[in-house]
Amino acid sequence: MKILVTAASRHGATAEIARAIGGVLTAAGIDADVRPPEEVASVAEYDGVVLGSGVYAGRWLDPARKLVDREAASLATRPVWLFSSGPLGDPPKPVEVPPEVAAIQARTHAIDHRVFAGSLDRARLSVVEKAIISVVRAPDGDFRSWEAVTEWASGIARRMQGRVTSEARP
Repeated sequence: MKILVTAASRHGATAEIARAIGGVLTAAGIDADVRPPEEVASVAEYDGVVLGSGVYAGRWLDPARKLVDREAASLATRPVWLFSSGPLGDPPKPVEVPPEVAAIQARTHAIDHRVFAGSLDRARLSVVEKAIISVVRAPDGDFRSWEAVTEWASGIARRMQGRVTSEARP
């Protein structure tokens, strides 16, 4: 069984979440291929897909949206899980799900969508991004819950392992 784990990430924090998900799947005996959406030519070779994106200005990043546009028909024929990364603070804000997620869920027939808190390191931001962050008063820090990521990825592994078991029954 082979699962694609792909996430659009501007400064690397969302990519780290994707790598953590891939690690959990690999530890469960699943072949997890972790790569950015720009490197995915097709999802045809995968038995399942975990697709995520960092959220900026309330939207998923272009590489993730473009992957859905290119592969929507294929994504709709296999198990798909979606995740967004971006809320900051304790408790994380904003709590709203990016508006295009409902459409992406519908197009891909995604099983689940999860929002994970993000990470903000001002030193990695452009001048424009720093100005925006100052205006909205976003807090610096890493607010990601690796426990939440691991728990969610473990659920994906169980679901895929159960799928293999049920397909093997006569």
